[in-house]
Amino acid sequence: MSELAERAEKLDAADELAHVRARFVLDDVTYLDGNSLGALPAHVPGRVEDVVRRQWGELRIRSWEESGWWTAPERIGDRIAPLVGAAPGQIVVGDSTSVNVFKALVGAVRLAGEGRDEILVDASTFPTDGYIAASAARLTGCALRPVRPDEVPAALSARTAAVLLNHVDYRTGRLHDLPSLTAAIRAAGAVAVWDLCHSAGALPVALDEHGVDLAVGCTYKYLNGGPGAPAYLYVRRELQDRFDSPLPGWNSHAEPFGMRPEYAPAPGALRGRVGTPDILSMLALEAALDVWDGVTVEAVRAKSLALTDFFLQCVARYVPDGRVESLTPVPHEERGSQVALRCEDAGDVMKRLIERGVVGDYRAPDVLRFGFTPLYVGFADVERAARILGAVLD
Repeated sequence: MSELAERAEKLDAADELAHVRARFVLDDVTYLDGNSLGALPAHVPGRVEDVVRRQWGELRIRSWEESGWWTAPERIGDRIAPLVGAAPGQIVVGDSTSVNVFKALVGAVRLAGEGRDEILVDASTFPTDGYIAASAARLTGCALRPVRPDEVPAALSARTAAVLLNHVDYRTGRLHDLPSLTAAIRAAGAVAVWDLCHSAGALPVALDEHGVDLAVGCTYKYLNGGPGAPAYLYVRRELQDRFDSPLPGWNSHAEPFGMRPEYAPAPGALRGRVGTPDILSMLALEAALDVWDGVTVEAVRAKSLALTDFFLQCVARYVPDGRVESLTPVPHEERGSQVALRCEDAGDVMKRLIERGVVGDYRAPDVLRFGFTPLYVGFADVERAARILGAVLD
């Protein structure tokens, strides 16, 4: 056994989260793609079977009340709230991340008020966020200005209505400074909108503490909600009575069964709802969140940093010099829960890794991405992945 393998064994033996791994359906594959799709929590299939066979099959429409279907969006939102540092009553679950970005960004421009006609967007954002920001700008009569997150403070002006930023860069794994950027945005009188897709469930976010105005995120990555699991929308409590969603629907009406021709928004975060929620995937997500019982985000963050540190050390030892370049920052305060390695033949390399039982993913043109989900990834997984990467590249 190599020195690094022995070290991995000792780290796994001392890991306070090691027992959580048993809560997931896993096999001999080293799965480092939880930043794209989280692993299946072992109890979810049984819970979904109950939803389908009993709640839908037997109770049918009675389940909207008797099984709590109607209150699921806000109930599950309150389950997510502690994972992103939010008090109850500020998160509603439903729709896709894209739809929630649209709701949040147009809502932000409306909150900003008259005289503000510019939206700043993360220049390196996930493409969909950029597409939606462009559409929101057209619809609201705003100019769209792409800037790097570190350029935001200097770019802010009296024209700025809203700023849409990613907490963690999906491609490089860089963690952006949410506290200071939020403070700068709010000091300029603009509205801060954060995309938490690559941070929620992997590191502390502290939305309430740092005064974030609006935030969105998906639930199928580090929250393990399953493919196509619904996203969520956070609306800071102080803004809820002024939040004007661009997608008013019967589910967000103050009297949803009143069937009135005029729209009147529901109180609180409920006005972020739109139409009938996707109950099957939503209740699968609710079940998946049980894996967080007894787990703190702080413990997850500590393990995440230890895993990524160890992976970078193993890569340095096993991979031939000059074959890869890490795009992920070394300082902990700048790092999410993934490591991105630049490699000139990355697409082919990832295929060969997957053939040998190491699953990460590839981003064109030359990036290997490895996501570390501390709930089920161990240090032996990390050592094995780096060792096989070295063999493939040798």
